[in-house]
Amino acid sequence: MEETVVPDALKALIFDVDGTLAETEEAHRQAFNRTFAEFGLPWVWDQALYRELLRVSGGKERIRSFVARHDAARLNNALDALIVRLHKRKTELYTAAVSGGAVPFRPGVARLINEARALGLRLAIATTTSAANVTALLDGATGGAGHTWFETKACAEDAPIKKPDPQVYSLVLQRLGVRPDEALAFEDSTNGVRASCAAGLSVVVSESVYTKGDDFTGALRVYPDFETVTLEELRRLHAGLRYA
Repeated sequence: MEETVVPDALKALIFDVDGTLAETEEAHRQAFNRTFAEFGLPWVWDQALYRELLRVSGGKERIRSFVARHDAARLNNALDALIVRLHKRKTELYTAAVSGGAVPFRPGVARLINEARALGLRLAIATTTSAANVTALLDGATGGAGHTWFETKACAEDAPIKKPDPQVYSLVLQRLGVRPDEALAFEDSTNGVRASCAAGLSVVVSESVYTKGDDFTGALRVYPDFETVTLEELRRLHAGLRYA
């Protein structure tokens, strides 16, 4: 008789950053606009436009997508170098803004993380944003210790193929040495859900300001935030999926 292999219990939580850990997107948008103004560019990203642009993962990729749609005359050999300079300055402005604690964690996030740490669950980051942005947010939101809470952080520099490709999640699983069915992903976007599902992970969603009402097909559960969500609820949700 063939032996049935029962998956182990939940071992790891893998968090997206922007929109999931914190409502960072408005700070990103403002940093982009300040950068464009400094460079003398006639670009202004209002909230409606930025919501559309967020369908493209990655800041550099987002700029390129915008140029292709709204300023095609700049699609020339100089564009790549300009995008690098713009993104570098934008990162400087963003990290300066969030490192001082201007953008707190979303409701329930710190509690869930602390509960997981107390129980010995492994914690990781899987994001398309830069390592500098991640560290600035984590430390700014926690008074300096946040970057130490996560065993591994896979960022834009580590996974050049952005979500919805599963590369960043596959990398985190490899680093942790856990199977997809032993981890739970936390996301806020359609691309994030697609990426985590493509990596074989189960995923829960907390809608952010810029993703509310989007298509989260494939998620185990969609929450407005994690304020009333307990780790025990998530463990049961994860176990129910695996043993159903």
